Amino acid sequence: MQRDSERIYDEYLVASAQAGDRAAWERLVVRWQPRLLRHAWRLTGHADRAADRVQDAWIDIWKGLRKLDDVVAFPAWAFRIVTRRCQRDWHAHERAHADLLDIADTPYDSDDAAAADGMARDIDVARVQAAMATLPPTQRAALSLFHLEDLSVAEISIALDVPPGTVKTRLMHARRKIRARLEGDPHEQDR
Repeated sequence: MQRDSERIYDEYLVASAQAGDRAAWERLVVRWQPRLLRHAWRLTGHADRAADRVQDAWIDIWKGLRKLDDVVAFPAWAFRIVTRRCQRDWHAHERAHADLLDIADTPYDSDDAAAADGMARDIDVARVQAAMATLPPTQRAALSLFHLEDLSVAEISIALDVPPGTVKTRLMHARRKIRARLEGDPHEQDR
């Protein structure tokens, strides 16, 4: 399997940060902050709490970075730390975390076919995002890590601290629920 240049660059930054290169650490934080924030938001459903959990996670990442044996494992390891921080948040708040996304009305010129296609695509993306927002946090996290962050099932297993079979089950249920919501099947959404 050929690794892409982004992953190789991340591995270089991790190795350099482990060796004490402060500039590499800062670049690593800049590169990974948005990803970790998205992950925390998907788990908590709240921007402020997600930012707090990621900030806490960066402290844990900094403290444990030198102990990380394999720089290739950094993505799954970092997501796992954020997941654990968010799990602590769940237990502390004991409430639902999903908010539906609003679909914004975007004006476009109906005579312009390209604009109409773009608008239709934007609406489709917004519908999928709204459907994802209704998923339980564990399913939303698995689906997002797989499709948006390009992690493998094994990496998601590490990130979410669950067996690979559980990841596959969460992915299957999440896909079914989204498909049912988009197709308007109320019976499938409850499964």
